[in-house]
Formats: sequence, structure tokens, C-alpha cells
Amino acid sequence: MQVDTQARRARWAVAAMFLANGFVMGAWAPQIPLLMPRHDVTESALGLLILVLGLGAVTAMLFAGRLISLYGGRRVLSLFSLALIPVLPMVVFSPNLWLLALFMAVFGAMAGCMDVAMNAQAVVIERRLHKAIMSSSHGFWSLGGFIGGSAGAWVIAHWGSEVQSLLTAGIVAVIVVAAMPFLLPEAPKPVVAEAVPAAPATKLFPRDLQIWLLGFLALASMVPEGAVLDWAAIYMQQELGSDVFVSGLGFAFFAGAMALMRFLGDTVRNRFGAVRTLRVSGWLGAAGMMGGAVATEAWMVIVSFFVAGLGIANMVPILFSAAGNHPRLPSASAISIVTMVGYCGILVAPSTIGFVAEHVGFRPTYAVLSLMLILVALLAARAADADGARVLRPAAPQPA
Repeated sequence: MQVDTQARRARWAVAAMFLANGFVMGAWAPQIPLLMPRHDVTESALGLLILVLGLGAVTAMLFAGRLISLYGGRRVLSLFSLALIPVLPMVVFSPNLWLLALFMAVFGAMAGCMDVAMNAQAVVIERRLHKAIMSSSHGFWSLGGFIGGSAGAWVIAHWGSEVQSLLTAGIVAVIVVAAMPFLLPEAPKPVVAEAVPAAPATKLFPRDLQIWLLGFLALASMVPEGAVLDWAAIYMQQELGSDVFVSGLGFAFFAGAMALMRFLGDTVRNRFGAVRTLRVSGWLGAAGMMGGAVATEAWMVIVSFFVAGLGIANMVPILFSAAGNHPRLPSASAISIVTMVGYCGILVAPSTIGFVAEHVGFRPTYAVLSLMLILVALLAARAADADGARVLRPAAPQPA
């Protein structure tokens, strides 16, 4: 009984961590357009800065799994959640481009390591509770993004970007400090040690085509999400003439839709299965992204991104669950690979959008991104292992 109580408390603690991480990323979204006039840079230069943030995140993710295995998931998650607190003020108060680039890399590294540690902690809690919590955990991230994006845009419009960054840091500090004592102390362990050889578990790049394909599908799911996060506000300002507040609502409603659907995600998956849910989600997300590309009014973009959020919401949690139930690799190792490859989509790939949009515009860019979601829908059968998350049985040894 005590173990179950501890796991239930940890479930809400990790939800708070997802909420805090999403809150920071949501608060970051309305700050992005302000960097251009503040530092007198173009979309291409801003794309390079976002690339620096993404490279910092993905590079840190590569080693996050090893840090967890060495020092424990609770310690690593606590450390990087504390380190995330000052990053937004560091970026906002940067006096020049060189420090801005450095602080963007730090921002990405702290957010990236915290993200891996959060997902690893969620896997441990799933095993302790014997039920899936991944979709709802990501729902708390999206809820944080919605609150951070909408409230953050309002604070910037009324009190300025500096005040917004400091308020964000204070709120995140309260959330993570309150949640840290209730995290599970154990590091994630393989589902069953004898089912996976010890040597492959230590490799950074395992030779398993299926896990890399899941990573590619996660990347294809996250590229549109990153495009909305990093560029929706600029798209709405430049091509539709929206003000700061309205342009911030593009990502805010996208994140709100993702939060709503992710809280329903476990129920939807249990009823319709992972493959069908992923397939329908891909088509719905593609329709929303295409709607955003052809919209002629700001409200049409907001509605379209809301629809896209409904579709994209459960795609990544399903793919992470499929990785966690992969039969030929330890769960922590598989999730680390899919997380690292997938987050290239939300952190690195959007940097190229700045270059493309500067030459062809945002509308064709968003239209092409809808095609990536169609590709995920067509390959949805590759995520069939995700249905095992409902039972969370040990992976059986593969036949020779």
C-alpha cells in the first residue's frame, strides 16, 4: 500500500514537472518575435539562434539517459528542473547577440535534459501503477504551454517582456520546488533484464531499425509542433497584421487543444487502439496545418491550429509508448533514442523554417508540414507495440 501511495504522489509530481516545462516553452513563444527588433536580426538570423537552442537540447539529450543511469532519475530531474528556472530571463536580458546565442544553448540544454528525465520518470511510475500515464503527462505539458503562451502574451502586452520573463521564473520555481520531494528515487530499469543483452543497453546508437523508424515518426510529428511554437506568432504578425496579443494566441490555442486531447488520450487509445488513434490523429493534424496555411484571417489561423493541436496531441505519446514497449531494447534506452531523434523536430528542424519562409513565405511552409503528418498516418502500423502500455507486461524474449 505504501508503494502505491508513493507512486500516486509521484504521478502528480511528474505532472507538475511537465506543467512547469511546458509553461516555460509557452512563455517563450510570444518572446520570439521581440528578439528581431531588439537585436536587429532577420528571420534567417533568428532561425540560427533557434538552431543553437535546438542543438543545445539535442546534444544534452544524447547524454541524459546515462546521467539518469548513473545518478538516478529523481536527482537528475530535480537538478535540471532547478536549472530551467533562470533560462528565460537570461535570454530576455541578453545585452548582445553573443550572449544571446550562449544563453539560447543553455536554455535548450536544460529544457532538453529535463524533458528526457520527465519521460523516464513517467515510465517508472507507469510500471509502479500498472497503467499508462504518458498521454496525460504530456497533457500537463500542453496545459502549461497554453497558460504560459496566453498569459505570457498578455503580460508582455501590458508590462513588457522583462517582467514576463521574471514572473515565469518565479512561477516555475514554486512548481518544481514543491514537486521535487515526491518524485520516485529509483532510476528507470529495463522491463526484464534477461530479455535484453547487457552490451546493447550501453550503446548510444543501437542497431535496431524499428526504434530509429519510431524516432523518425516522432520527428515528423514534432516538426509541425515546433513550427507553430517558434513561428506562428511571426506568421500572424507579418502576413495577417495581428498584434502581439492576438499573434500569441496561435500557439496558445494549439497548446490548449493538445492539452485537452492528451488528457483524453489514454481513454481514446484504450478504446480504439494505438494504430487507429495514430492514423486518425495524423490526418486531423494535417488538415489543421493545411487550414492554417490557406487561412486569410487571424481567427481562421487560430481555429486551424486548434484543430492541428487536436490531431498532433497524441502522436508523440503513442510513439513514446511504442518505444517503451519495444521488445528488443531496454525501455529507458529505447525512449532515449526516440526522444532524442523526435525532439530534433521541435528544436532543430524549425530553425530551417526561418530560411525557407524568408524566401517562399510561411504559407507554403505550413502546407508542406501537413504532408509530414500524412506520412505518419500512413506508417501508423509501426506503433502497434504502444498498446502494450495498457498492460505493461514484461517483454518476452524474441524467438530465434
